[in-house]
Amino acid sequence: MKLYFSNITSTITTILILILIAFMVYSFINRDNIQFWGRRILILAIYGLVVCCFAAGRDGLDITIQNAIEGTNIAGGIFELVSIPTIMGCIGAGIIIISAIVSLFTKSQNVREILFFIMCIGIIFKIVTVEISRILIM
Repeated sequence: MKLYFSNITSTITTILILILIAFMVYSFINRDNIQFWGRRILILAIYGLVVCCFAAGRDGLDITIQNAIEGTNIAGGIFELVSIPTIMGCIGAGIIIISAIVSLFTKSQNVREILFFIMCIGIIFKIVTVEISRILIM
């Protein structure tokens, strides 16, 4: 529990992740009733970015990047700049970004629905990778 509720940033990040997962599950369960997948994609992209920023702050990724750029002696975050969680996070982010951009150029709701769930897979991939890595490190 300390891993997810030790400070305010960890607590907010945990709550945001749970809300994000609930939104994806709700969308999956009610997929037959959803008519406008573009709105869902927009919500998922914006809210997912907010969650990603909170998670990066929680894990000290900003300090790790600053340390790599400036070469300072500040203690970095919990992950190295080049590590499995950061590489997998970039791959997941690439999947999300490409899906979101492709959705801008398609008018088919069926294609947008598929893109929404591809984005969900990228998000789940990122969450699982980072959270398992956090558990193993701590």
